[in-house]
Amino acid sequence: MRKTTALGVALALSVAAAGCGSSSDGSDKSTVTLWMYPVIGDQAKSQAFWAKVEKDFEAKNPAIDVTVDQQPWEGRQEKVTTALVSKKGFDLVVLGPDQIPQYAQQGTIEPVDDVVAADKAAYLPNSLSALTVDGKLYGVPIYQTITAPIYNKKLFAEAGVEKVPETLDELKAAAPKLAAKKVAVLDYPGKPEVSLNQSFYPILWANGGTVFAADGKSVAFNGPEGVASLQLLLDLKAAGGLPENAASKGNDIEGGALASGKSAMYHAATALQAVQLGTAIGEENVGIGLPLEGSKRVAFGIPGGVVLAKHAENKDAAKKLAGYLASPGVAAELAKESGFFPARTDVTVPGQSESAKEFAKSLEYAFPGDTHPQARQVMGLIAPHIQAALLGQEDAKTALDKAAEEADALLSSGG
Repeated sequence: MRKTTALGVALALSVAAAGCGSSSDGSDKSTVTLWMYPVIGDQAKSQAFWAKVEKDFEAKNPAIDVTVDQQPWEGRQEKVTTALVSKKGFDLVVLGPDQIPQYAQQGTIEPVDDVVAADKAAYLPNSLSALTVDGKLYGVPIYQTITAPIYNKKLFAEAGVEKVPETLDELKAAAPKLAAKKVAVLDYPGKPEVSLNQSFYPILWANGGTVFAADGKSVAFNGPEGVASLQLLLDLKAAGGLPENAASKGNDIEGGALASGKSAMYHAATALQAVQLGTAIGEENVGIGLPLEGSKRVAFGIPGGVVLAKHAENKDAAKKLAGYLASPGVAAELAKESGFFPARTDVTVPGQSESAKEFAKSLEYAFPGDTHPQARQVMGLIAPHIQAALLGQEDAKTALDKAAEEADALLSSGG
């Protein structure tokens, strides 16, 4: 956190004052600027969608002038930190659960519990809890992501596996049968650049493990649950249940082992990846399951939250816009255009595909990961040791103990 703050201070002078939504334009209107990111992948559709949001909101709220400033993902953390430190750039910004705790601790963002109060029961509980820090809600959820297992039905059938694995034990039991057909049961992406939220962590969580201790002052991933989770991967590897290049492979579907029929299942896929797999092997051969169960079911999924800057001058107007973005009508259209999911249960997505409906079944198991100011840094320390274990250079306990030693040192130093 200290490094991030220092970087923000260093960059503060480079943020242009233009575009700040917390100043008046000389009229009686309140002005609000929202920094939005490309959650709608198609640029033209994204521009059209947010232009319509501006127009429709202003028509209903003529005393408020809205600017939706579409920002790139690249450099997001540094630019947001700089804007908050320099108190210019935006009034509202869309952030994820892993980014919010550090800004809440810094006191540069404000709680927004009152924005969702009237409709609180309509939101997915996991979406709200993911954006909550010390009992206060710091983000109004406007969309929710989710991951789930995708698999090649044909490969399991050809290997004589009548029931596609729904648990970690069943996954391990199926490995030798598929290996006999020269197919890896799990398309595990061990490349350190792949987020552990889509590789190791879902297995850790399913086994009841956590990344951090309850007080956040130390890590817990090297406990019995973590060691068992990594050992499962090593056992799968020994049984021919992982791709030969598991230690260095990414989680791309196109051109990967899953698309070429060399592996049978990816346990933490997105809805878009299911579409990509269908293009490669035929939609009829793609299955979508619930999160693999250990002691429980857990699926990585994060809400996108509209966050209010502490420096915003027109807070009431900003909160009104945040509430509008989270309203059922806007949420439904955003889900339709983005391919993500609503963060509310009272929203029907127009034209939602059958595949998306299957993914939606995992929303109740959504978990944003262990939110912590140093979550990303700790992930970067763990990944190389998991890779070392997959390469046979470290056993499961040694790998995680070494990573824990490094992570605890980071936490004790304040990051």
